[in-house]
Amino acid sequence: MKNFALEGKGVKVKAGFVLREVGGQTVVIATGEASENFHGMIKLNAVGKEIWKGLSEGLSEEEIAKKLSQIYTVDIETAASDTKEFINRMKENGFFV
Repeated sequence: MKNFALEGKGVKVKAGFVLREVGGQTVVIATGEASENFHGMIKLNAVGKEIWKGLSEGLSEEEIAKKLSQIYTVDIETAASDTKEFINRMKENGFFV
């Protein structure tokens, strides 16, 4: 298998952010101390939900990309790219460490 420069199991959801189903939508909300600095919610599509769940379960980026490629029948390169992009955006916005 090619190396897609995905990180290992070091990426984690920051404490206080939780995934919830609200009105048929998947959203991330802040709880506890996290809610002091973040107000509102982030709506996730199906791919974002799978990535978030994977990280919450302790999966590596590579493991998540493999799972996405199987679920959505896409090539591993696309799944790896989507996983990397989502994680980088969430890190930039303070949801992941």
